[in-house]
Amino acid sequence: MEEKRDEMIVPKEKAVFRLDQHGKWWHFEQGRFENPRIIAHFHSCIRKDEHGYHLLQEHRHFREKVYFPYEDTALFVFDVLKKGEDVTLVLNTGEEAMLRPEDLFIENDNLYVRVGEHRVRFTQDALIRISDRLEFDDEENTRIRFRGKIYLIPDRSA
Repeated sequence: MEEKRDEMIVPKEKAVFRLDQHGKWWHFEQGRFENPRIIAHFHSCIRKDEHGYHLLQEHRHFREKVYFPYEDTALFVFDVLKKGEDVTLVLNTGEEAMLRPEDLFIENDNLYVRVGEHRVRFTQDALIRISDRLEFDDEENTRIRFRGKIYLIPDRSA
C-alpha cells in the first residue's frame, strides 16, 4: 500500500524557472539551463492536472508540485522515429506516441499534434526529421505522406 505523503504546492507565480516556446528551460535569474541531465529530469517530471502543467517530484517524505510558466505549450515533439511506414513521436517527457495524421495541425507557422488531451508542438529538430514526408503547394497548404496516402494538415491560425 502506498504511503500517504504531504503535498507541497508551488504556484506558477512563485516558480523560479519557465519553459520557453522552443522547449528550453530557463531560470529567471541564472538564464538558460545548460546541464543535459537536469534538463532531461525536468522534462520527465512534467505532468498535468486540473490546475495545469507542473513538475511532479517525489521526495522521501513529501510530493512536490511546481506549477511553471510556459510559452505556448508545455509539451514538445523532440524526436521522430521511423520504422518502415510507422512513425513514432518522442515527446520531451520521454513518452512515445504513434503518429496519427488526423491529429496534426498548423497554428502560426508551427506544426502541432494532439496527443490525448495535450497540444504538442514540434521542435525544429523534430520538424527536420519529419520533413521528408511533408509537401507544400502554391496555396500554402501542407500535407503529409503517411502509409501510402496524403493527408491535408489543417491550418488553424487566426
